[in-house]
Amino acid sequence: MSHSPTSPRHTTMLRHGRIDLALHRLVDGEGPSLLLLHGLGEATPAEPPPSVAGAWRGPIYGLDFTGHGASSIPRGGGYTSETLVADADAALRHVGSAVLMGRGLGAYVAMILAGLRTEEVPGVVLADGPGIAGGGTEPGSPSIVAPAQMWEGTPDPWALAELATDVRPQDYAQAFARFILTAHPGRHPLWVCAHVRPPWLEAVVDEAGVLEGSIADALTDLERSLA
Repeated sequence: MSHSPTSPRHTTMLRHGRIDLALHRLVDGEGPSLLLLHGLGEATPAEPPPSVAGAWRGPIYGLDFTGHGASSIPRGGGYTSETLVADADAALRHVGSAVLMGRGLGAYVAMILAGLRTEEVPGVVLADGPGIAGGGTEPGSPSIVAPAQMWEGTPDPWALAELATDVRPQDYAQAFARFILTAHPGRHPLWVCAHVRPPWLEAVVDEAGVLEGSIADALTDLERSLA
């Protein structure tokens, strides 16, 4: 059953090191929380997509990663997936506990955090979006990556340049998938809803216990299992 927002979008700024992270509460509700993690170069939407809002009755949050949306921009770049995992971990500490749903780059970040915080994250949904492929499974050229064009504001050009080449080894992704699956026996904590599947995601899908389906199916199943 779908629900309607019971309050307007509210944004909380979280101090994380030298960065201010924008955590948006998109929808109020009763039940488990859902934390949305956007793709590379994106920001939290003004409201959840229909496929999400129609399948989740609890509170829905969205985080703007460092250098994206309403979050602040570091000087000189230095972006990695691990940087964004730390961002999401700060948001999770504020929310308390949440199912994670990530798009593109956010899907990779969501899976890593879910494997690190198995008690706080009862489930994770991986969906299509910008930055899902990253920079492949092995390190490439040792040359310095720099933005082709600079501008002020978000998304930070350094984020686009550096995170697009972030390496994602298959065995590394598989290890975190296994952490998630073994922490929640008897349930289906890891769903892949993405159609674009780079090698790291193919490796995740190959793990026994990973389910595939639509976003609505994934969220409905996860919410039901947490009731």
